[in-house]
Amino acid sequence: MSKQVRVRFAPSPTGPLHIGGVRTALFNYLFAKKNNGVFYLRIEDTDQTRFVPGAEAYIMEALEWLGIAPDETVGKNEKFGPYRQSDRKAIYQNYADDLIQNGWAYYAFDTSDALDAHRKQHEADGKTFIYNHHNREKLDTSLVGSKEETAERIANGEHYVIRFKTPVNETLVLQDIIRGEVRFDTNLLDDKVLFKSDGMPTYHLANIVDDHLMETSHVIRGEEWLPSMPLHVLLYRAFGWEAPEFAHLPLILKPVGNGKLSKRDGDKLGFPVFPLEWKTEEGVSSGYREKGFFPEAVINFLALLGWNDGTDKELFSLEELVAAFDLNRVHKSGAKFDPEKNKWFNHQHLMMQNDTDLAENFAGILETKEYAKSYSFIELTRIVSLIKERAHFVSEFWELSDFFFLAPTSYDEKATKNWKEETPKLMHDLISVLHTIEDFSSQNIETIVKEWMITNEIGMGKVMQPFRLSLVGALKGPHLFDIVEIIGKEETTSRIKKAIASL
Repeated sequence: MSKQVRVRFAPSPTGPLHIGGVRTALFNYLFAKKNNGVFYLRIEDTDQTRFVPGAEAYIMEALEWLGIAPDETVGKNEKFGPYRQSDRKAIYQNYADDLIQNGWAYYAFDTSDALDAHRKQHEADGKTFIYNHHNREKLDTSLVGSKEETAERIANGEHYVIRFKTPVNETLVLQDIIRGEVRFDTNLLDDKVLFKSDGMPTYHLANIVDDHLMETSHVIRGEEWLPSMPLHVLLYRAFGWEAPEFAHLPLILKPVGNGKLSKRDGDKLGFPVFPLEWKTEEGVSSGYREKGFFPEAVINFLALLGWNDGTDKELFSLEELVAAFDLNRVHKSGAKFDPEKNKWFNHQHLMMQNDTDLAENFAGILETKEYAKSYSFIELTRIVSLIKERAHFVSEFWELSDFFFLAPTSYDEKATKNWKEETPKLMHDLISVLHTIEDFSSQNIETIVKEWMITNEIGMGKVMQPFRLSLVGALKGPHLFDIVEIIGKEETTSRIKKAIASL
């Protein structure tokens, strides 16, 4: 590539960051890092009517948590600052004026009521109203009045917008890195509003000016922006600037049915669609962080929604994703969001975690619980190593291990069918065997107990199932003799005696 790669993620602070937006940020980050480039965050808040307090800070925090923080943004390495569009307000007027002077734009004074009337008339005639070359010289614009008249109207404080003057009778043949050649008929495009009389630009003008001034080399964004591509390319032409390369990412689709993934899908099926929790007066929307997902797992899962490296490999660290990423391997078609696969990725990344780190997290959960038996950190780490294979989240550790801390108060009804008439005697005999064992390690206990069963010709199921039921309260849990070693001889015999008395 001839110039430095500079890509941006440019969200609007209108609410929490959707997981689709996170995927866009991620692909920009991966592309930048793969090409030794810069990933920057620009806050596009030109539409102040939709601004939501706290949304900008939320976006920053989410990217930090996910490990894909920008190289440049508001308050950080502001090489091309400001990085908040509302702070760049003074910049855009001159560029809008340039377009007017060069014949690429015009003033439009139409009121909302007048435009509504035009739309209704078109509907009545079975047509669709499009503000473009068909009617721009018939409407209330500077194209039908003199410069002096236009200047006077503006000086008198009339409300106006500046619209782009879309070329006529042209087929734009554009290149998209993901979609290849795309064509647009300019006669079907409308003359978009670029600037409003309140001094604020619309998204289209601000976006192009900022991308140029911030030396953006590639625009990597969602498929929903593909219809804006011809206008943006034409704006680059109008200014005489070199356009960046474009890549439009596929949509993230609903798990069930058709269409784009929404918050409603998450609420309905019980999975988050935001990276962090978001609180409003209406309620709380759950976040991946608060649900117990590892940021590495979220990143891994999202990277494979619409992209793969050409192999069957599914588990990637962020560094591995950077090394493997290629925009040419991004799919054109949408990718279905699979909540179960999402959890599977979290399980896989949980299994990669250091047991001591997991034990520290589990210790925090235990602080909220009441339990009878406590353990050293080393013992707690051992418990974690035994149960983590069955967990998707650290939050599930308690449910998977509560029997280490609390003796059963009830017994699984189905499992009690294994408690036969001869079981109490066998359990008393087992207690006697356990009392004789000095080296109370899992392997040694298992060896001695099994030798006792073989010597006395006792079937394995007659002892092992009631034994586990006594200690756990159900036929579940890790290797039985690991449980015995950890809870200890005294607790083991106490639980067996309790089971004999109860069952």
